[in-house]
Amino acid sequence: MTERKRIDFWLSDMDGVLVHEGRPVPGADDFIKRLGESGKRFRVLTNNSIYTQRDLSVRLAGAGLDVPADSIYTSALATAQFLDDQRPGGSAYVIGEAGLTTALHAAGYVLTDLDPDYVVLGETRTYSFTQITRAVRLIEAGARFIATNPDPIGPSTEGSLPACGAVAAMITRATGVEPYFVGKPNPRMMRSALNEIGGHSETTAMIGDRMDTDIVCGMEAGLFTILVLTGVTQRHEVDRFPYRPSLIVDSVADLVDLIEPAGS
Repeated sequence: MTERKRIDFWLSDMDGVLVHEGRPVPGADDFIKRLGESGKRFRVLTNNSIYTQRDLSVRLAGAGLDVPADSIYTSALATAQFLDDQRPGGSAYVIGEAGLTTALHAAGYVLTDLDPDYVVLGETRTYSFTQITRAVRLIEAGARFIATNPDPIGPSTEGSLPACGAVAAMITRATGVEPYFVGKPNPRMMRSALNEIGGHSETTAMIGDRMDTDIVCGMEAGLFTILVLTGVTQRHEVDRFPYRPSLIVDSVADLVDLIEPAGS
């Protein structure tokens, strides 16, 4: 474990860390409960842009995890914040669902397919060829290309589904234009979440289950990184990467005792 200042702020990935295939990871309820009791500020991060914060809070509650809606930070929120910083009051053609459209509306964006400033690609359960064709033509006409996250596939009960990164690659192949990905592993998303809780990189931990998104993102943001082995990356795979997490544990159940009461 790398020498580190006391952890006063916590960031955690959701899938593979707190829940796995819709079920809570053993010990996740104790971890979330201890965070709430400690008074420590935290955010649960997800690259999934389909759902709103409230949607995800309800879904987590269904898995027995009490996570307030305002403690959840999605790639949709990060994308809306990025666009508001770049071009306040702009316009966008959006391929996505309520999580993304709600975030953009809240940021004051107009959603339109008439000469938009941006084409914004997010996650959706049903990518439409008509929408993708419209996106290609708008980008050809000069719209800037933004995507919420680079994940190429997503899970389903039937198996893998093409996700935002795969559809973005198709649009890039058609237009020659690469998107700017806002979500993990872009450290901007992590820094934005950190700003929300008023945290500092030197006293913040990032928990994740993937070396190629959560851990590299946390490392580049200067955070204390913790890899849990309840998701994608397994222990024997860690040495394949040119960087290492600060700490490796079996699950979040092993982190409960690291959460100190606020002010202690």
